[in-house]
Amino acid sequence: MTHASRTVGGHRVGLQIDGREELGGGPPIDVFDPATEQIIARVPTATAEQVGRAVRSAHEAFVSGELGSPEERSRALYALADLIEDRADHILETVVAEVGSAVTTSRVNQIAIPVELLRGFAEAALLDRTEHLGVHPGPPPSEAKVIYRGAGVVAGITAYNVPLMFAAAKAGAALAAGCPTVLLPSPQAPLSILDFADYALEAGFPQRAVSVLAGGIDVAQLLLAAPEVARVSFTGSVPGGTAVMKAAADGVRGVVLELGGKSANILLPSADVAACAANVHLRYMRNTGQGCAAPTRILVHRSQYDEFLEASSAVFADVTVGDPKDPETMVGPVISAEHRQRVIGYIDGALADGARVLAQAAIPTDRPGWWVAPTLLGGLPNSARINQEEVFGPVATVQTYDTVDEAVAVANDSVFGLHASVFGDRDEALALAARLNAGHVTINGGGPVRGDAPLGGWKQSGIGRENGDAGVREFLEPVTVQWPAGS
Repeated sequence: MTHASRTVGGHRVGLQIDGREELGGGPPIDVFDPATEQIIARVPTATAEQVGRAVRSAHEAFVSGELGSPEERSRALYALADLIEDRADHILETVVAEVGSAVTTSRVNQIAIPVELLRGFAEAALLDRTEHLGVHPGPPPSEAKVIYRGAGVVAGITAYNVPLMFAAAKAGAALAAGCPTVLLPSPQAPLSILDFADYALEAGFPQRAVSVLAGGIDVAQLLLAAPEVARVSFTGSVPGGTAVMKAAADGVRGVVLELGGKSANILLPSADVAACAANVHLRYMRNTGQGCAAPTRILVHRSQYDEFLEASSAVFADVTVGDPKDPETMVGPVISAEHRQRVIGYIDGALADGARVLAQAAIPTDRPGWWVAPTLLGGLPNSARINQEEVFGPVATVQTYDTVDEAVAVANDSVFGLHASVFGDRDEALALAARLNAGHVTINGGGPVRGDAPLGGWKQSGIGRENGDAGVREFLEPVTVQWPAGS
């Protein structure tokens, strides 16, 4: 592999097509470090010819069966997970530079979770999903079974906030199903996924199993229009997901969409609000609030409101915003100057609507960087814009409730349904989970991400599921096979 396409700092900027690295022939994307506001790489984008060649190459690999047996794919997925663990320091350096994620949480979110997902897919690749339907009396009597086959080329389009996790979720599931993948990373954070192409080859996947392109909406439209694409997996905004659905409809392709969220965090009357306050706030501040599942609508029983605010003030006083490379930093910058203005616009809009700042952390004033002060707001009803729209920043609101039924109603009063969180008595919280319109419910902080657990949402939070066997099934086609009984 030539190194002519690598820029200063060792960041790969070449595309991966047909198992080879090549420079894009289109205009370059500038990739910024959000903590310095400096360009760290220029990535030439893919041309229409390169997009077409990548998809055709992947289709040819699928038709010829190059991805091999389930056992071979499982071994390669395990090897890929091991490689990511081995390259953790390089990955960490890259993702902190292009996303601005604090190094304190990035080892989990940006490395450990992708590794866990890939190992989950390695196990799922070995599952025998054959369904034996037995004998039908007829006449004439017959027997049947259902087998599952890979659907074809998967186009994976990712968001910027946890790039390697999205690559693992989309490519990992597709490869487990026997489907080649063409990945298109966010133009704001392409570097980690460009490296992913190298890891897949080194792990033992065939040359045409994983291709990686670069570009913006124009390249995405070319990818979605390619007739060889059988499935589209997209992570991003609701408008983006709507556009993907419309484009996929032209070719009658299936879609998996992981879109926005406005998750509720219910603190039951049985919760120790002082003890759980740090968990509540640090959860949505992770990755500077740039997470679809961030639980930013906090619902507190009226009798515990003052106690919760007192504990929250103490938490905010200890939050360190600054250089994401510093181990003392808890919250880094947001991805861009434009996004910073968007998040601040939500705060200013809420204040204009009558909100009050209940707590706020300090931000650096002596250095560049796209900083947003972690902010806790109160005083607005659930119908307020800030309680209904995804902010995607370190901003949360507090609302009070009088009955648990009221809390459930408020939690479900949203166009989203990705995640919900509950603190309090475990049995009470478990019963409550079944009443929440969300694809994932965590109780008392939950636990680490599981590679065998599906992820996805209700309503405008998306369509389909990622991760685990559910994620693999999105890229499989059931085939019914029937024959005369006894033959």
